Amino acid sequence: MPLHVLVLGGTTEARRIAESLSAADGTRVTSSLAGRVARPNLPPGEVRVGGFGGAEGMADWLRAHHVDAVIDATHPFAGTISFNAASATAAVHVPLLAVRRPGWVPVEGDRWHLTDSLAGAARLLPELGRRVFLTTGRMGLAAFAELDALWFLMRSVDAPEAPCPPRMEILLDRGPFSLEDERELIRRHRIDVLVTKDSGGDATAPKLTAAREAGIPVVVVRRPPVPAGVPVVATPEEALDLLRAVLGGS
Repeated sequence: MPLHVLVLGGTTEARRIAESLSAADGTRVTSSLAGRVARPNLPPGEVRVGGFGGAEGMADWLRAHHVDAVIDATHPFAGTISFNAASATAAVHVPLLAVRRPGWVPVEGDRWHLTDSLAGAARLLPELGRRVFLTTGRMGLAAFAELDALWFLMRSVDAPEAPCPPRMEILLDRGPFSLEDERELIRRHRIDVLVTKDSGGDATAPKLTAAREAGIPVVVVRRPPVPAGVPVVATPEEALDLLRAVLGGS
């Protein structure tokens, strides 16, 4: 029976891992996507879409599909699935490792305001600006829905659902975004404050440079922690090396 690896995905790192595992002899890979994007870029190998039904449902799925290892390569803010994976793999005694790209680090000239939640970001905004570039995704807009004195430019892959801020323009787009594009967006829309999650990576980092150049404040939502006891690596290559070590070189 081939080695079966479940990749909890939806990120560039997850796709690269699936590509490497699919190319390996004697390895079966299944990528699990949350289903929040209408037209996802599907990775190679088998793909399942949607939730498992909590930690217990995931444990049942791992047993039924004879999974040998799980790689959590979800978005740094997909916290629930990561904790469910930790509980499920512990229950069925399957190794789990997590891939988390390094977070962003402020540099000279940045005007960052750190917070632990979208609600915290919403509380900071009225003192920082009036025209907000909101890049936290379409989930969680309810946190900003009461800020009727502010104008929002919201960028996401798919259109959001209510509740939303009453004064909002929606920009449907998918990264990566160039620095020149971000400069022009901030200039054209007269943005005076940026809100982002610390997702890390290069695909959406140019907005931070553009904000620094424009001298505007940036509200940065800190990422949630990885479940205690789960080994964490920064790259797909490190994940594959650790996977081989955990599985004894198989």
